Formats: sequence, C-alpha cells, structure tokens
Amino acid sequence: MSALIEAHGLTVLRPGGRDTVLQGVDFRIDPQEIVTVVGPNGSGKSSLIRALLGHMPLAAGRVTRRAGLRIGYVPQRVQVDTTIPMTVRRFLSLPRRVSDGVAARVLARTGVEGVGARQLTQLSGGQFQRVLLARALLHGPHLLVLDEPTQGLDQPGIVAFYKLIEEVRRQTGAAVLMVSHDLLVVMRASDRVICLNGHVCCEGTPQHVSSAPEYRALFGAGSEGTLALYRHRHDHDHDHDRDRDAACLHPRRQSGAS
Repeated sequence: MSALIEAHGLTVLRPGGRDTVLQGVDFRIDPQEIVTVVGPNGSGKSSLIRALLGHMPLAAGRVTRRAGLRIGYVPQRVQVDTTIPMTVRRFLSLPRRVSDGVAARVLARTGVEGVGARQLTQLSGGQFQRVLLARALLHGPHLLVLDEPTQGLDQPGIVAFYKLIEEVRRQTGAAVLMVSHDLLVVMRASDRVICLNGHVCCEGTPQHVSSAPEYRALFGAGSEGTLALYRHRHDHDHDHDRDRDAACLHPRRQSGAS
C-alpha cells in the first residue's frame, strides 16, 4: 500500500442516521503530499476528516490506513478553560509527558520558541495555532491533519501559517491533509485540491479546480479570481516578503496583473 490513507465508497450519515452527509467518496493521500479539502458550509469536510481518522462510523465503504501510521491532528476547535492555569509546556505533556528538549524543539520548529512558560490564555491567536501544530508534531507523524487551522486569524496570520505548513512539510517529510474555507490562500501549497459538497465535485491541481464548472457553481461565477495568486507571474521586484504576499493576495482583476 503506497497511500497513507485510502477510502473507497465512503458514505456517512448525520447523527440520528436519517440524512446522508457524504455519499460514495473515494479518497487517498500519499506520503509527503499536501491535499486540501474545500467546500461550502455543511458540505461534509469535517465529517470526512473524522471518518478517515476512525472517529465517525461509516454507513458504507471502507477506509484503509497504512500499518503503523502516526497521525498528528489539529482539530477545528480547542476549548481552553480560562479558570485553570495551564502553561504551554504543561499542555504539550498532556496526556503523555514529553521531555523539555522535545518540547523546545517542536516549539522552535513552529516559530514560537520561548513560550513554554507562558499561560495558554496569554497567547495570541496565531501563537496558539502554532502551539497546537507543535503538539501535533511531538511524536513524528507521517501525516498531519489540520481541520480549519486558521480560524480566527487575520489575513497576514493566515499567509504566515500556510508558509509554516510548507516549511514543516519540507523539514519533516510529513504529508498534510487540510480542511479550509480560506479560498484566497489555502491552495497555495497544495499538490491536490478536493472540492466537496456531499460528494467529490472535482479534484486536481489548484489550477484545474479553479477552472472547473463545479467549483464555480459552488463558490460563484467570479470565484476563479480568488485563485489568481497561484497563476500570478512576477514581472517586478518587491522589497520585502510581506509586500510580495500582500500583492499576490488580491485577485487579478484588482491587482492589475495581466
């Protein structure tokens, strides 16, 4: 088996067993691949993740995972009880204690070195997401699963986080499966994009998906403009990386690129 996870004919019912949330979905992710799942609210994106991880029962189909597969998971929402003191270092050791050296390495890898002694409640949104990613990296996963990892971040924070994901993939060799609604930037690092709406509407490279009629039907007739950054050709220089990212984030019709 070359795939890390593979699914065939995956069908999932909503709680109560009456309505179908996913129907006949085929899926695979290979080593070191970055796959992004997009779709409107209620399209079954998070249900797909939970089914692939074995957290949700299947009504039909099958899911196969590579033997010994290690998965690092960043869930969509993490509730922190603000009345309970919890440092970053302690958080990284739940439920299984890790050494100070390991904790320091994963925090450095995600760009938040030195925050180990800080309370979780003192972190910014971007810092907290990086701590969650560090926790997911603790045990050397073969696959990182990120469910809406940039919720609550502003646009510069979103761009920085996805840059970090690209770097983590290069450093660790882990595959990445992401669910996101951030159509402006989410596909930037993706090898493959899956557009979901209860079933797989279309999939392929970001360029292929952005031009697919099914994608435009879901996100609007002008949605191809949201992916202009993936096709943008630089014919000028920027002084700073931040300037380059800001310029590329605008749809082509707004940026004046031809």
